Amino acid sequence: MANTTPTAVALSLGSVTVEVADVEAAGRFYRAFGVDTRIRLRAAEAPSAGFRGFTLALTVSGPATVDGFVGAAVAAGATVLKPAAKSLWGYGGVVQAPDGTIWKIATSAKKDTGPATREIDDVVLLLGVEDMKATKQFYVGRGLAVAKSFGSKYTEFAPGRAGSVKLALYKRRALAKDLGVPADGTGAHRIVLGGTADTFTDPDGFAWEPAPAQP
Repeated sequence: MANTTPTAVALSLGSVTVEVADVEAAGRFYRAFGVDTRIRLRAAEAPSAGFRGFTLALTVSGPATVDGFVGAAVAAGATVLKPAAKSLWGYGGVVQAPDGTIWKIATSAKKDTGPATREIDDVVLLLGVEDMKATKQFYVGRGLAVAKSFGSKYTEFAPGRAGSVKLALYKRRALAKDLGVPADGTGAHRIVLGGTADTFTDPDGFAWEPAPAQP
């Protein structure tokens, strides 16, 4: 007799939904910014104040491309939290969208090797966590594979499929410092993660739900 026991499906990050007060206005911003195909939007009025505990990061090819994305965001209504500048690790800047979501645009290259493009190499969702060990173990227990790990400071999981948003964990206060904002925040995160799993909430309050079907 055939075994009819269902096979457990490991968790993977299939979609990222940002909750906004005005979906139409947010859609216009994200189209101008150039990331509208990378995230989903949903209307929500959940109260939120201060740092929401996460950031979305774009990795691009060079400084000119960083400047292009930052410029497009500002022209569409974003606020600059950290002007684009060189650092020990490369070049990058931080902006806040009109809906409150914080975006970091960065490259490991310190010099351009070609003209600016509108291409995005990677999108990473960084969750600010209080206890790196506990949250890391939580996600590993749900089936995510660790791709990079730097002790209690940073963990990056292997993406579920090519071109999908990568998921990473960062200490909450360190993440806020990197973004140039106070670490304090209350209320909803205003973001929902879609995965091949049931509905649940992680140790830091980030909500997951079954990923929507691919169009």
